[in-house]
Amino acid sequence: MTRTAIQLYDFPLSGHSHRARLMLSLLGLEYETIPVKLAEGEQKQPAFLKLNRFGQVPVLVDGEAVVPDSNAILVYLARRYGHGDWLPEDPLGEARVQRWLSAAAGPLAFGAAQARLHKWRGVPLDYELAASRARALLQVMDEELAERPFLAGDAATIADVSLYSYTARAPEGEISLQPYPHVRAWLARVEALPGFVAMPAVKN
Repeated sequence: MTRTAIQLYDFPLSGHSHRARLMLSLLGLEYETIPVKLAEGEQKQPAFLKLNRFGQVPVLVDGEAVVPDSNAILVYLARRYGHGDWLPEDPLGEARVQRWLSAAAGPLAFGAAQARLHKWRGVPLDYELAASRARALLQVMDEELAERPFLAGDAATIADVSLYSYTARAPEGEISLQPYPHVRAWLARVEALPGFVAMPAVKN
């Protein structure tokens, strides 16, 4: 049996993991999924910590390359396999993408993602603060997407991949997308990309 060169350590309901799966699929890359049992603490065991000392999914293994962190994985895949299509090589274009990667690691992670975690898993946190952050980011996204089809310009980039998952699943954190028509249109455009794969919904 031939072993797939690319392996992805992930958790199906993690938006961070979905970013990596989505990027791999958009690029048409074959890979092997290695599920990590988060509920059993597998991500904090020595074997996994050798891959990512932060003890978090996802982690991408591509031959000798080990790449932890979802946004780092997007950058790696775009540079390694994307031929410049998903991450612009000019300084301004790359900076525009980086701006949104920062938003994904900041107000998205501490906004819609935390609100979803609280409503889905009952994780104790300041829900109202998370919801406020989520709505503030959605408003910015909506205003900017009124000016262009994708977050960083006229074509899809890893900025869109990074923001998609937790934005699409914001309603699972009781964050309505109805007030943001341009965000909803953008979600539809991402979902129409060749190779798109959806993020599983949580089961209540």
